[in-house]
Amino acid sequence: MKLEHFAIQVADPVAMADWYVKHLGCTLARAGGEPTHMHFLKDSSGSVLVELYRHPRVAVPDYAAMDPLLLHLAFLSDHPAADRDRLVAAGATVAEDLVTTPLGDELIMLRDPWHVPLQLIKRATPMLLRN
Repeated sequence: MKLEHFAIQVADPVAMADWYVKHLGCTLARAGGEPTHMHFLKDSSGSVLVELYRHPRVAVPDYAAMDPLLLHLAFLSDHPAADRDRLVAAGATVAEDLVTTPLGDELIMLRDPWHVPLQLIKRATPMLLRN
């Protein structure tokens, strides 16, 4: 089976989707209105979908209080520090600054303007094909 999408309950899916399109290179695959305002976003490769929505039946998680290790969206970056600076200028905040893992991966943990954790990662050895 192939993973089709990962869904995240968020406070403002419309504004968040716009920000991801503008600043993270995502494209809108599908959107809907009431009651959930679901937005399916494709990453720049077109092979990964994330759904942002707000379902009235459940609460929005307190992402600001959540450790980014519990949940984060990871984006490949050729220049993590430069992307960090660009995204911070656009409203993101730094949760954990640049570190290099024992495997040589470079990573930075941010929070988008809605506090959802975003990881910027430059793999020393790619794990996926890049389109």
